[in-house]
Amino acid sequence: MTQIPLTLTDAGAALRAGELTSVELVEESIARADAFDDQLGVYLARFDDYARGRAAQADADFAAGVDHGPLQGIPVGVKDILAMAEGPTTAQSLVLDPAWGEGKDAIVVERLKAAGAVITGKLSTMEFASALPDPEKPFPLPRNPWNTDTWPGGSSSGTGAGVAAGLFYTGIGTDTGGSIRIPAIFCGVSGLMPTFGRVPNAGCVPLGYSLDHIGPLARSARDCGAMLQTFAGADPRDPYAVDLPVPDFLAGLDGSLAGVRIGVERANHLGVDAEEDTAVAATFEAAVERLGALGATVVQVEIPHYAEALVAAMITCVSEAAAYHREDLRTRAEDYFRANRSMYPLGVCFTGADYVQAQRVRRVAQRSLAGVFTDVDLIATPGAVRVAPTYERMLAGGTFDILDGVHTMYWDAVGNPALVVPMGFNAGGLPLSLQLAARPFEEQLLVRAGDAYQQATDWHLRVPRLAAGVASAA
Repeated sequence: MTQIPLTLTDAGAALRAGELTSVELVEESIARADAFDDQLGVYLARFDDYARGRAAQADADFAAGVDHGPLQGIPVGVKDILAMAEGPTTAQSLVLDPAWGEGKDAIVVERLKAAGAVITGKLSTMEFASALPDPEKPFPLPRNPWNTDTWPGGSSSGTGAGVAAGLFYTGIGTDTGGSIRIPAIFCGVSGLMPTFGRVPNAGCVPLGYSLDHIGPLARSARDCGAMLQTFAGADPRDPYAVDLPVPDFLAGLDGSLAGVRIGVERANHLGVDAEEDTAVAATFEAAVERLGALGATVVQVEIPHYAEALVAAMITCVSEAAAYHREDLRTRAEDYFRANRSMYPLGVCFTGADYVQAQRVRRVAQRSLAGVFTDVDLIATPGAVRVAPTYERMLAGGTFDILDGVHTMYWDAVGNPALVVPMGFNAGGLPLSLQLAARPFEEQLLVRAGDAYQQATDWHLRVPRLAAGVASAA
C-alpha cells in the first residue's frame, strides 16, 4: 500500500492524482483505531461500516469526475456533542436525553457530508464540553498520545488525540473557554477557533450560548482552513450565525508575511507558571523571531482588560450553563461528573445584575481590543505556559487550577478568531504552541500566517512515538 500522507492537504492531492483511494485511507484509520484507541480513548462510537461505504462513494465520485471539495474522501471525526443521524449524541454524560438530536445532523455535520467527508465516528469530550474527566463514570478517560500518563486537553479531547495519533486527518471541536485550542496545544496539532457567529451552532449541545464556537482541529493550519471552508457560513436555522460572505480561506498561502503587522503580548502571558515558563518563553521568542524572518513587522502590545475579560467570561459561562442544566441539577445531580456538579451550581450564585455587568465588561474589552487592532493585524501569544498535565496532577488540582496558565479564554470573551500551531517541545517531550489572534472574521489571515510559519518549520509534522508507522502494515 502507498505510504499514507500526514496532512489532509497531501491526502487530498494524492486522492486526486490517483495515488491512493479513500478506501485505503479509511482502512488505515480503522486499523489505527484498532491499534491505539484502547490506550487513547478517542472514540465514544465508531462507524466503521458507514465510513467504508462513504469512502467507496467518494472513490466512485472521483472516478466519475465529481469533486465536492477538499474534504472528499477524507476521514473526519466529530465531537460527541454534535448531532449525527448515524448514532446517538451523549455529550459524554448520563444526563442528556438519549433522544436528543436523534436521526438528525447538526448543520456542520450536514455540510461535511455534502462535501464528501468520511465521518469515522463520534469522539470523546468532557461532559457537556466542560470541566474535567470523572473516573467514576462509565466513559473513557482520554489520553495524550505524546505521553499516555497525561491528559490530551479538553473539552475536544478525542479530536486532539485522534488527529495527533493519525486516527483521522481532522475533526470537529467546540470552544467556549479554549476547548478547540487546549487539546491542540497539549497534543501538538493545529486548532482554529473561528469568530463567534462564523459557523452555525445549531445541532450542538450548548455550554455557553454566547461563547460557543465550532471549529476544526487538524495537523496544519492549511488543513484547518480547508475544514472551515467546508462548514462556515450563515444558516436561517441558527440565529447566532452571522450572514457574511465566506472568503477563500486557502487564498494567498505563499509563505510570506510581508506587510503583516504582528503585536507580541508578553505582559499577561509569561511569568505565570514558573515550572514551565523558561521553556515556553525561549520557544515563544524563537517563534516570534521566525515570524519576523518571514516578513512580518513585529511590535510589542498589551491586551486590554485581560483579567477582567476572563472573569466576565467565567461568569457568563457558568450562568448560561446553569440556565441549561438547572432542572437536571435539581433532580439528577449525582449523574453529573463530579467537577460539573461543583461548577454548574455556581451559575445560580450570580445575580441577573452580575450577568449583565459581565456582558458590559466583554463589550468594553471588545472596543478596547479593536483599538489595538488599528495598529496591528495579528496578536501573538503563547498558547499556554504549561504542558499537558498528568492525570494525577489534574484530578488533584481541579478545573480552575488547570486553566491557570492556559491562555485561551480571553478570545472566547471577546469573540475574535484565534489559531494555535505547534512551536516546539519542552524538555520532557511534550508539545508547546504559538497562538495567533485576529480581528473578527479575519480567519483567512490567521490561516495564511499559520501556514507561513508551518512552511518554515516542521513542528506540526512531528508524530508521537506511539503512533509512528503505519498501523495496518504492522
